[in-house]
Amino acid sequence: MPDDTLGLRDSTRRDEGELPFSTGSKGLGVSDLQTRLARLGYWLGEDPLGEYGSGTQRAVRAFQRERGLRVDGICGRETWSSLVEAGYRLGDRLLYRRSPMLHGDDVAELQRRLSTFGFDPGGVDGIFGDQTAVALSDFQHNIGLAADGICGAQTLAELNRLAVRKGGESLVSALRERLRVASRRGSLQGRTVVVGETGGFQAGAVALARSLAALGAQPVTFHHPDASEQADAANTAGADCYVALHLDPELAGVRTIFYRGYRYESEASRHLADLVAAQVSAALGIPNEQSRGMALTVLRQTKMPAVVVELGPPSAIAMHMAPLAGAVAAALVQWFAGDWS
Repeated sequence: MPDDTLGLRDSTRRDEGELPFSTGSKGLGVSDLQTRLARLGYWLGEDPLGEYGSGTQRAVRAFQRERGLRVDGICGRETWSSLVEAGYRLGDRLLYRRSPMLHGDDVAELQRRLSTFGFDPGGVDGIFGDQTAVALSDFQHNIGLAADGICGAQTLAELNRLAVRKGGESLVSALRERLRVASRRGSLQGRTVVVGETGGFQAGAVALARSLAALGAQPVTFHHPDASEQADAANTAGADCYVALHLDPELAGVRTIFYRGYRYESEASRHLADLVAAQVSAALGIPNEQSRGMALTVLRQTKMPAVVVELGPPSAIAMHMAPLAGAVAAALVQWFAGDWS
């Protein structure tokens, strides 16, 4: 197998046991965090190496904001993984399909290049999965290289050469997503919708599943705190779309989140997020905090249009379970019908 070991840059497992890092944390793990932030151009203020002070917190918040993560100034697993991935540049290592799959900004850049050349990696998500492997092999075959699905020096040279000649940023991945969604337009009848919740809102997920079943859909509820497990469940079910419900005690209204990352966004997910926010706001009489694009793990790893619906305050939402479920279901009816205006 190709060797892609890079020492410090790939030390995720070694440090995850120390997470999370926050103000007051000290040690080698914090030093590693600060070194990675500094390499990416984030200013740490006057914080000494190995001490998580206000400067490190500001740098973490700036990084989270730029990467589409939840901005809390705490370096947990999601922020740490994103920080490790941000350190990779295309050409740093061999890229190929392996298990566990490779993640990184270098993978995202490869996907973007392939997509601009008309080879669909399935999305620009920074995850080297099966579709990326097929797209890379197709690219290699078309330019006369051995179609081994490995992005090494020769393949990279061809990508660079063609990038200079082609220019432009039109992505076939975005077009293919629109075509896939268009091909599924019609009734909600028979559609597989995975309804996820990570804890504390099981009643909401059950109510939504009941409303969807009444409309002829095939809902699958999944209760698990881990975002990757949520994504795996949706992918395994072959879902037409994924909707996660989440109660937020600090929110007074409805906010929906769709995938945006690596200068790419899921247009279909954005439309669904807009529809859900509008329907729920009107049905429950609560403020519409609008939809926003983020690179949350569950949205990045799902292979179908997906949204996270955040609601609050919990005490008020609990009294409106039926209208909430009806509103989300109505948005899905609208979305499947292609009524995105």
